[in-house]
Amino acid sequence: MKTIQASKFKEKCLSIIDNLSAEGIVITKHGKPVAKLIPYKTACAELIGSMEGKIKIKGDILSTGVKWDAES
Repeated sequence: MKTIQASKFKEKCLSIIDNLSAEGIVITKHGKPVAKLIPYKTACAELIGSMEGKIKIKGDILSTGVKWDAES
């Protein structure tokens, strides 16, 4: 993963944001990581609905499977 000093990030912020890779960039201060900049659009959004038609439900998914009597 690429790293950049905070002072350099401040100078080139807009350019860095425009050219940000999917893995992001670590911002350092005095050689220590202080922040990680990642793109807002992530691969997680692509997962929504991706399993449609591939998963089958077996049984009652709303039940714990334990039978109990509320009166006792």
